[in-house]
Amino acid sequence: MLSIIVPALDEAATIEAALGRLAALRRNGCDVIVADGGSRDGTPGIAAPHCDRVVTAPRGRASQMNAGAAAARGDILLFLHADTRLPGDAEATIAAALADPAALWGRFDVTIEGRHPALPLVAAMMNLRSRLTGIATGDQAIFVRRRAFDAAGRFPDIPLMEDIALSARLRRMARPVCLRQRVTTSGRRWDKNGALRTILLMWRLRLAYALGADPAALARRYGYVPRDG
Repeated sequence: MLSIIVPALDEAATIEAALGRLAALRRNGCDVIVADGGSRDGTPGIAAPHCDRVVTAPRGRASQMNAGAAAARGDILLFLHADTRLPGDAEATIAAALADPAALWGRFDVTIEGRHPALPLVAAMMNLRSRLTGIATGDQAIFVRRRAFDAAGRFPDIPLMEDIALSARLRRMARPVCLRQRVTTSGRRWDKNGALRTILLMWRLRLAYALGADPAALARRYGYVPRDG
């Protein structure tokens, strides 16, 4: 059984449409959980009729996705950002990817949807880097067997790079299945902040993380501001 965990924070404007795209998978028996990080715009109430469960957790994708995984019923977990769309055959594709018992986890290739003409190149480089390194990002819709997720210690409770950290742990257990099928993710971050500026920032942050920088400090550089109350 496939469980889809969607972390959300103040996604009232988009969460209904995001979950609507998963309706066919729910009808086919997939489990859909929204993991809310303390939204103040009514996101949980909007999401509730369109998913199997809404769970709450401290703000931060790592803690939210861990809470969603704990509430999931499936033996395969798919972590899906609210602004990312799956291909139509996602369930069958994941099942085929994990048909080999030695395959423990994987991710999709990604297409970035936005205005900047460089975004196809950005996506191509993300996909190539992931294929070469065996490291996946959250935008690529990571899927994993529950037993491997638990054995890896789940997402580390850090405010940034939680996807990189989990990938590194899982890679020590098995190389990822790098699917050619594509998910489509929003390019709003690149459109808002500029593609080149965003790329350079992410490179600097990833290098700093690899060299041992504090993820909390990197999150502040990325623009994460802890919410009071």
